Amino acid sequence: MAGKEPPPLPAIARLKSYRWFVVGTVCIGACMGQIDASMTQVLLPRLEVEFGARLSSVSWVAVAYLLAMASFTPIFGRLADMFGRKLLYLGGFLLFIIGSGLCGFATDLPTLIFFRILQSVGAALLTSNSIAIVVMATGPEEHGRGLGLQSAAQAIGLGAGPAIGGLILDTLGWQWAFWINVPMGLIGILLGWLTLPQTKSLPSTSRFDWYGALLIAPALTAVVAVLNEGHAWGFTSPALIGCLFFGILCLVLFVRAERRATAPLLDLHLLTKRAFLLGNAANFLSYAVLFGVFFLIPFVLVRIYDDSALAAGLRLSILPITLGLLAPVGGALYDRLGARTPTSCGMLICIASLAMIYAFLDGSAENLPLVTLALAIFGVGQGLFISPNTSAIMSTAPPEQTGQAGSVLNVVRLIGMSTGIAGASTLFALGLGRADGSTLDLPTASLVAASREVILLLGGLAALAGLISLLRPAPPQAPRTDAGRYVSE
Repeated sequence: MAGKEPPPLPAIARLKSYRWFVVGTVCIGACMGQIDASMTQVLLPRLEVEFGARLSSVSWVAVAYLLAMASFTPIFGRLADMFGRKLLYLGGFLLFIIGSGLCGFATDLPTLIFFRILQSVGAALLTSNSIAIVVMATGPEEHGRGLGLQSAAQAIGLGAGPAIGGLILDTLGWQWAFWINVPMGLIGILLGWLTLPQTKSLPSTSRFDWYGALLIAPALTAVVAVLNEGHAWGFTSPALIGCLFFGILCLVLFVRAERRATAPLLDLHLLTKRAFLLGNAANFLSYAVLFGVFFLIPFVLVRIYDDSALAAGLRLSILPITLGLLAPVGGALYDRLGARTPTSCGMLICIASLAMIYAFLDGSAENLPLVTLALAIFGVGQGLFISPNTSAIMSTAPPEQTGQAGSVLNVVRLIGMSTGIAGASTLFALGLGRADGSTLDLPTASLVAASREVILLLGGLAALAGLISLLRPAPPQAPRTDAGRYVSE
């Protein structure tokens, strides 16, 4: 199979530093994906105006992207194991830039959401292959360094995205928030073609779980649609009840299929391990809280405080920047203390920061710096939580199941993001008390009250994540696991 993939350029492959060219190429995709994910959150208030759409509809621009990522990442990870990684990774760049370019030409919201799904399929191809390519290119003693550089690229993208998005919205228009991905993606394709190694040692025969692949997307979409559209459809409407039953049915069939499959997309037997189950439950809740905040705060800054898109983006960037700065500290604490202390303390800090936002979010200009400070503190708490929790989850899996454990972790993470956005959107719309679900032309007091209701919900989820972290069993061995710390692609 390796012969079917283009080899790297010999002049590059012969270099002593060749492996770092490979890592650098993967870092472009990692950074680009995180810029897009965080930039979209700043974009949502503008799209509400541009398309005259209700809040629950606008949120699908973010939710559909994350759901497609959750659905396709394990599928492409399995296909890459069977058919090779280089061509699938390059195909991911190509689909991502095609989807990005088409998003900028969308003339209505449903079309934009459809192109976002296409963009997300490309992102899933990148995500499902990137870690394996870095591991394949670097030696065992360099895995941690290579994956650390990839994590740094993700942190840079996550931190830069809101500021870049705000600048683009204030100067060029919302379409350029998507078109900016095209030149970056073209550079990624060129470098990938010239530098990425061919895949070796592919299995001669392998099975693919087609049944699970067909069920995972409708199962996740139906369940999240119930949460996201409950306010718009009515919680007793036939459409919502039917969607709920359909989602539950697909989930039951998916779990049944995965338990019986000889090569499942997701090895759900891992969830029978108490530490693995509790770690992923906390993983789900922490990302639900994080992306609930990411969804709400741009509306707060633009609608309540009349910030420009650039000012809102710069304030929001403080959160991922402090998260990225504290993530290595969380990893070091995990190496010394295990997972319980840093994860529970991280969630406690998140709860304190949400309490600050609740107290000082009143629409007054003099309290806006305190809200901004609270966002920075929230990033500190998430930074202390995410790295130790990820490492603790991965340390519970046997070495031969590291790939499957990473797949489960990433799917749970993406579902948590989707749920956080959908839940925040629904509660925010309910709090506004408007049939059209719009945040436009409302008094500040109504927006503040609705925002505080969402903050209370997110605080409750953070408290639950902290409690689960305290209940997790102590690791049976030394906690350090270099591969685990960086698996949250």
